[in-house]
Amino acid sequence: MGKTALSARGAKPAASQRRRPAIVLVIVLVAVVVLSLAAYTFSDLMLAHHEAVQLSGRQIQALALVDSGVDVIRNYLLNEEALRIELGGHLDNPALFQAVPIKEDIEPSEQGNVSILSPLIDLDGNLAGVRFGLEDESARVNLNALLLADQVQENGGRTLLMNLPGMTEDVADSIMDWMDEDDEPREFGAEVDYYSSLSPPYAPKNGPFESIEELLLVRGVWPELLFGLDTNRNGVLDPHEQSGSSLAGGGAGGTAGATTGGAQPNLAASGTLGSLDRGWVGYVTLYSQEANLNRDGLPRINVNGDDLQALYDELSEVFSDDVAVFIVAYRLFGPFTEEGGDTGSISINQLDLTQEPQFPINQVLDLVGTRVRAEVDGQQIVLGEVFPSGIGEMNGYLPVLMDNATVNPSPVIPGRINIHEAPRAILAGIPGMTEEILEALLERRAEESVIDDPNRNHETWLLTQGLVTLEEMRSLMPFVNAGGDVYRAQVVGYFEDGAASARAEVVIDATAALPRVVFWRDMSHLGRGYPLEVLGVRLVDGL
Repeated sequence: MGKTALSARGAKPAASQRRRPAIVLVIVLVAVVVLSLAAYTFSDLMLAHHEAVQLSGRQIQALALVDSGVDVIRNYLLNEEALRIELGGHLDNPALFQAVPIKEDIEPSEQGNVSILSPLIDLDGNLAGVRFGLEDESARVNLNALLLADQVQENGGRTLLMNLPGMTEDVADSIMDWMDEDDEPREFGAEVDYYSSLSPPYAPKNGPFESIEELLLVRGVWPELLFGLDTNRNGVLDPHEQSGSSLAGGGAGGTAGATTGGAQPNLAASGTLGSLDRGWVGYVTLYSQEANLNRDGLPRINVNGDDLQALYDELSEVFSDDVAVFIVAYRLFGPFTEEGGDTGSISINQLDLTQEPQFPINQVLDLVGTRVRAEVDGQQIVLGEVFPSGIGEMNGYLPVLMDNATVNPSPVIPGRINIHEAPRAILAGIPGMTEEILEALLERRAEESVIDDPNRNHETWLLTQGLVTLEEMRSLMPFVNAGGDVYRAQVVGYFEDGAASARAEVVIDATAALPRVVFWRDMSHLGRGYPLEVLGVRLVDGL
C-alpha cells in the first residue's frame, strides 16, 4: 500500500512536466522573433544612417568641387587677353569648361567633375540652350550706373531701362527714384510719400542697390517680372515652366507685388523687345565694370593730367613725337575750329610746360579730325590733324589710340555696355542708339565675330566699320564698350553616377591683378539642373 501511494503521488509531477515544454517553446520563439526584428530594424537603421552619412559626405565633396570650379575660372582669368583668345575664349569653350576632372577615379561613383555653364541666348534675349563658358556682366544694364547715365544725358537712366521686356515708364522712374538722393518724385516715379502709405510702411533706399532682389521693394516690380519663367535657372524652359506662369497671358494673379502697387503686367500685349524667359535678373546687374588698362595690362595714359611734362613723357613712350606734342598743345590752346591757316610743326621745347593746362579733353575722340593753333614766340602756328577722320586712316591708328589713352583717371570704368554680346533689348536702350545703327550692328557683329581685327577690341569698332558717324560715336562712347572684366557663370560639381551634385552662381571681378569672387549663391536646392549627358561623363564618352 505504501508503495502504491508513493507511485500515485509521483505521477502528477510527471504530467505537469509534459505540458510545460510547449509553453516555453512558444515563449522562446516569440522572443527570438522579437529580437530578430529588433536586430533587423537596428541593422536597417544603421545602414540608412550609413548611406545618409555617405551621401552627406559626397554632398560636401560636391560643394568642394564647385569651389574648385570657381578656381578654374579664376585661373583662366589670370591669363592675359591674348592667351585667353588662344585658349578658345570665354564664350563657348567646352575644352576648358565642360566636365573638368577634379577627383579622378575609375569608378563613376568616385569620379568628380565640374562644368561651368552660361545660358545661350539669341539676339532677342530668348533662351536657346546652354553653353560652356562665361557671361560678360557688361552685356547687362548696371542698375547702380543709371544715375551716371542721367549725368550724361537727360533721363539717360530711364532710356536704358525702357526696352527691358515688360518695363513701363512708371516702373523705370520708380527705380530711378529709389536710388536718387532726393525725395522729389520723377515724372512717373514714386518717392517716400508713396512708400510711407503702404502697410507696413517703409522708405526708399535713396542709395545704390545692394542686391537685385531689392527691386521687389520698388513700386510696380513683380516677382514674375524679376525672375521670369526659368524658375530652376538652367537656361531651358521645362514643360512645367512654360505652362505654369501667368506672364504669357497677363492676369491679376500674384501677391508679392501687391505691396508695391501696380497691376501685374500683360506681356502678350506689351510689345517690348526681349524675352522674359530669364526675367529682369537676366538683363540687369550690380557688378559690370572694366579695367582702365591697355592690352598689356598697363594703366592707360590720362591725357587730362595736369603735369604737362609728365604727360609728354608718357605719350612719347607710346606715340610718335608729333602726336605727343599735338596732345600737349591741345591741352594748352584747345581745338582750332576755324577754316584755313598755314599749318606747321613745333617741338616740345617751344611750349611752356610749366603752364596750367586750360583745355580738358572730354573724350579721346575729341582728338580725331581736330587741329590746334599754338602760339609760339608771338607767332600762331596751326598744327594739322594727326588723327585724320577718314575711315581708312582710323582703322590704322584708332586701336593704338584707344588702347593707350583715356580721359578717365579711375582705375575702373563701371556700367558701360558690351556691343559684341548684349542682346537687342539692352542695345536698343542705349542713349543715341538708333534703329538703323542697331540693325547694322547686329548684322555686322554676326558676320565678323571670328575675324581677327584689332578694332574689335574697342567700342570704336562701330566707327571704323562705318556703322556710325564720328559725332554719333561721340554720343555713344559714354555708354558702350567692347567688353568688360567681370564675368558670371553657373558652376556645377557632380559625380558621374549622378548620386550627388551641387550648383552655384558666381560673379568674378577680374579688374584687379587677382580675380576675386564678388557674388556667390548656392543653387543646390534647385537641383543639378542639367542632365549628366549635358554636363559630360568622361568615363563613358571619353571627354
